[in-house]
This record gives sequence, C-alpha cells and structure tokens, in this order.
Amino acid sequence: MKLSIPCVLMRAGTSRGPFFLRDWLPEGDEARDQALIGAIGASDPLQLDGLGGGSTLNSKVAIVSRSTRTDCDLDYLFAQVGVGHQSVDTRPNCGNMLSGVAPFAIEQGLIPAQDGTTTVRIHNVNTGSQIEVTVCTPGGKVTYEGDARIDGVAGTAAPVLLNFLDAWGAVTGQLFPTGQRIDTIEGLDVTCIDAAMPLMMLRATDLGLTGRERPAELDANVALLARIEALRLQAGQRMGLGDVSGSVVPKPVLVSAGDTPNSITSRYFTPHKCHASHAVTGAIGVATAFALPGTVASGEARSPGRHPLVVLHPAGQIDVEVEIDGSGDAATVQSAALVRTARKIMHGMLHLPGYVFPPAPAANDAVPGVMAQRQFPQREVHVIVPTSAGGGNDTMARTLVRKLGPLLGQSVVVDNRAGANGSIACEYVAAAQPDGHTLMFGYIATHGINPALQKLRYDPVADFAPIGLIGYSPTLLVVPATLGVDSVEDLVRLLRESPGRMSYASAGEGTVPHFAAELFRLQTGSQLQRVDFSGAAPAIADVANGLVQVMFPSLFTAQPYLRSGRLKALAVAGPTRLPALPDVPTLQEAGVTGVEMTQWYALFAPAKTPPAVVRQLNTALNGVLKDPEIVARMEADGAQVQTSTPGQLHDLLMTESERWHGVVRQAGLRPDLSFD
Repeated sequence: MKLSIPCVLMRAGTSRGPFFLRDWLPEGDEARDQALIGAIGASDPLQLDGLGGGSTLNSKVAIVSRSTRTDCDLDYLFAQVGVGHQSVDTRPNCGNMLSGVAPFAIEQGLIPAQDGTTTVRIHNVNTGSQIEVTVCTPGGKVTYEGDARIDGVAGTAAPVLLNFLDAWGAVTGQLFPTGQRIDTIEGLDVTCIDAAMPLMMLRATDLGLTGRERPAELDANVALLARIEALRLQAGQRMGLGDVSGSVVPKPVLVSAGDTPNSITSRYFTPHKCHASHAVTGAIGVATAFALPGTVASGEARSPGRHPLVVLHPAGQIDVEVEIDGSGDAATVQSAALVRTARKIMHGMLHLPGYVFPPAPAANDAVPGVMAQRQFPQREVHVIVPTSAGGGNDTMARTLVRKLGPLLGQSVVVDNRAGANGSIACEYVAAAQPDGHTLMFGYIATHGINPALQKLRYDPVADFAPIGLIGYSPTLLVVPATLGVDSVEDLVRLLRESPGRMSYASAGEGTVPHFAAELFRLQTGSQLQRVDFSGAAPAIADVANGLVQVMFPSLFTAQPYLRSGRLKALAVAGPTRLPALPDVPTLQEAGVTGVEMTQWYALFAPAKTPPAVVRQLNTALNGVLKDPEIVARMEADGAQVQTSTPGQLHDLLMTESERWHGVVRQAGLRPDLSFD
C-alpha cells in the first residue's frame, strides 16, 4: 500500500479539503476510504493527525477524473469524512467543494484552458446531476485572484460561476419525493425537497424560534436538536431514503422571512449541528422551495423567467439566480446559478499513516498450514475498539492491553474506530488479514443487540473467530443529581407531567443505552426524546451536566460520576441488586418489568484465524484476567471478570442472537421483523 500520494489542498467556497485525482488514490472503494480517513485524520475530534480542521466544513474531499459520460467533461465524487470517527460518506454532494473542481482539473491537465474564461460540464457522481462551471483563465491559465467576494471568506478572489442544470430530484428521482409539497410530521408542516441536496424544511416559527438565532444558540438547545432529529428520521423514511440515522441526508433546514420580498432566511443543519454559514447545495434547495408555491418556504408568486434570490445565513448571504418555467402549481425551476470562489493552498505529497489500513498479508499467508505453524505474533497487535476514547469500552480495553502485550511478547495497542454504531470497527476487523494481529473488542451492542435491530454488512457469528469473554457489567438507570428525583416512580411521574420535554442519552443505535431507554419508554408509556452521541463517554458527560435527563449506562461507565455525586442511580436494569449499590432497587422491584440489560465484553479475531493463534490469544487473555491487579481494577470500576473458552463464547453469541431477535420482535422496535 502506497503511503505517500500527491494532494492539492484547496479552499473551495466556504469549505476546505484535499483534492485528488482518482488515479492518485488506492484502487477499490474500501482502500480509497481508508486513505481518505488517514488524509483527514478522522479518528481524532481535533484531527491532529491529518488535514482536517475539527469540523465537517473542513473534513471534505474531492475526487476528480475525466468523465465516463460523453456529455460531461469531468466526474466529481465528493466524500464527507467523519470528525472524531473513522467514516466516509459519499451519498451527499457539496457545492462549495464543487467550486474547486474545474480549477484543479485544468491545472492537472484534464481539461484544456481557453483564453479568458473556461466552461466545464461536471458530472456529480454522488447524485448523477450535471453542473456547468465557468472559471477565469486569462492567457489560458487558471487565476485565483479577482474581485469577487463571498460571505464567510476573507478577502476577494476570482469568481467561479456554478450553474446547476438538473439537480432537481437527482437523489430520489422527484423534486418532492413524498408526492406532496407539505407533509405533516408530529403535527408540524414539513417540506421534503430534493434539489441539489435532499432537505427537510421547517418554519422556524413553528418551533417557537425567530429563525435569526446564531448557530451556537441552536446547538445548545438539546431538546430542539433531538426533536429535529426525530423529524428528520421520519422524513428520511417518507422520502424513500430508508433508515437515515447513519446518514447526513436529508439535511434539516429552518426557514423564516427574509429582509426583502426576494430574500429568505435559512438555518442549515449538517445534520446534527447548525452550519456556521450555509451549504451551496442547501442554498439551491432553499431557493427552489422559496421560488415555487405551496411549500413551507414559499415567497410571493413569480412569473416565468430569471429571478435573483437571496438566501440569508449566519455569516451573510448567498445570491442564487433561478430560472422558472411555467406558473402556479405547474411552475418548475429549470436551472440555478450562483457565484463561489476558490483558492489553491498547497500542492505536494501527502503522507498517510499506516495504521488506517488493515495489515498486509505476508507472502506465505496464503498457505494456512504455514501461518498456523509460524511464531505468533510477529508484529504489533491492534485491538480495535468500536467506541470513542474515554468511554467504558475504551477504558477496559486499555486496562487489558497493558498486561496482554508482555504475555504475548509483542506490543499491543488500542485503535478507536467509532462510528455507525460499531459497524465501522466490525467491518474493518472482519476484512482484516486473519492472522491474529487485528482483534476486535466486541460487546453486547456490536455482537448482540445491533444485529437484531438492523441489517448490517457484517455477521457477528460468521465473520469473527471468538477468542474469549472478558467480563460483565450491570446496567443502571441514572439521572443528573440536579434533576430532583429520588426514585423510578418520581421519574415516571415527571415524564408524564412533561411529555416530550425530556430526553435520554444514546451511545448510538443498537447500544445498551439506546435499547434499554426504548424498552423503558415502552414499558412505562412515557415520552422521551432521543439524543445520539458518538459513544458512552460524551453521552454520560452531558447527562452529568444536566443537558440530558436520563441514561442507561453500564456501572463501569457511570461509576466515576456516581462517586462524585453528579449522577444518581435510580435502579438496576438487571435481575438482582448490586453489592456495590445495595440501596438501589432493580427496575422490576420499582414496578418496571422487561428491562434487564447486563452488558458483556469479549475479544474476537477475524473469521478463519488459525485455531493455534486463537488458542494462544485465549490463553493470554485468560492469563490477564486472572491477574489480581486487573480483577481489582475492573471490580473497582464496576465490572466483573469472566473468562471463557472460544467455544463458550460462540455458544453465548448464539444464545444472545436468539434472545435479542425475540425481544426486538416483541417490542416492535424493528418493523420489518414479525412473528412467523
């Protein structure tokens, strides 16, 4: 795998990111995505180890090549890379990054430049849409210097004209994917529109807002974000996009009146945070809804022809010229044009970190007998943790590897690959070379609950070789100490007195905090808004700070906050009380049945790992778990050590699969599953 590749870093519109020719990147989508993760430094929220800037606005990538279509000059694939989690999403488009594609392609020799200006037709691979882009090329060379100014960017630069030709319905096939210009979701008017970007649009006033709030103010409103996300999930289903909990589309937008009849105010979400300015593709969608009648954003009736419209955003405005054909309900938008600017920041060689790629197979790995006989391990062993650093899983894994390395005679490191509710880590390990050097810290969510809740691209049994159990940790119902409730009965009463106003913290779909809270909500008939986090650590921190009111963490995760008095344990979600918390009742004792969730943790290798290597790892793991220091440390943190053979762990997986599929069916948490 080449770890040094050419790269051009560009500011494009109000975004920034690396631009690559497709030939510069590794072949195959999987290897390509791992390279992009390394280029941005996705696993770290600050992105210190890559080109990212700790925000979705500068965690973007443009991949450019000559077009495979005869009616276009270039193919442009946009990739949104994760912030704090190793993920790559190529479903959305980005109009800001689009503004750098033509200058980049001309300078790389893909397109000949004309004297004066050069117009290029670009095929956006993500959506299938076509955009004409005109750039300044005096003397047949790209220039970035000029007098054009766009809000959100300092200084001036050469204008880049973007003319969207067929962006309407590009993703879903229809401008209004639900068949209506206004839908009602949870009592609110919503416009679901697919114009350059699938959007879910709401009137700000319907949510008790002016629509002129600053992004920080909106981001701090946890209840608002939870409500918007709940609406977005339903809108995604109605738009034919399926389960969008792991996708950034559709994007939520809050609209309100502009300053003039030709302007509209917009607050654009990305989708879980308000954009500091506004996406170009989002501006096309907002302007389209504003220009056409019958939407939540509709302005005054407009005659056929070209109309200059303005989308006001927190950092200024985006001017969009739309061309309308027809009138009244028959009116359609034929094209939309706007001006952006771009600037090349640097051009050079990008050095990718080797840890983002699965270990390459050795020359004799193709012969199972040879691999089984050779000494293990021969290089550093990576334990992949599917949650963010600082959480219970991460803490437990790091406790283990300190002792595991000396027993194996080789360095063992923890590699956090959070995102997609554990799927990113599971898919990575399942695809790794089955030689024992890449291991999975799995737990009840990745190998039990999540596979029962949704369709995944990995099989928790077939794709992994069980190594051994690590231990168990009970699940608690906790609330902020400042909430003022002392029992489950008090909490249920408060929830019923304020329906929909309180929220619970989820560590991601299919995790115990999500699943237990949903069962609790169903069993008590209460209303709780869901707030998703990228792991248990940030989730429980917000609960301890009183920003979210309810959580079902493991005792391992909750213990530090219980000791400090910032959290209060109301009940144990298990069959018996805990010796460490003898005064805390079980949920069943408190009158709530059907919510028993004891979390387990285990170590796995990729399927087809040689049995001799699995046995060696199992022996080493069980040796660590017999260490009095490890036992005492885990017990102090609220976990009970439990060893097993690989076969016993396999039997546990089979039992857990049957159990959780049954619970999901009975609770109705997955509509596509039903009783035979």
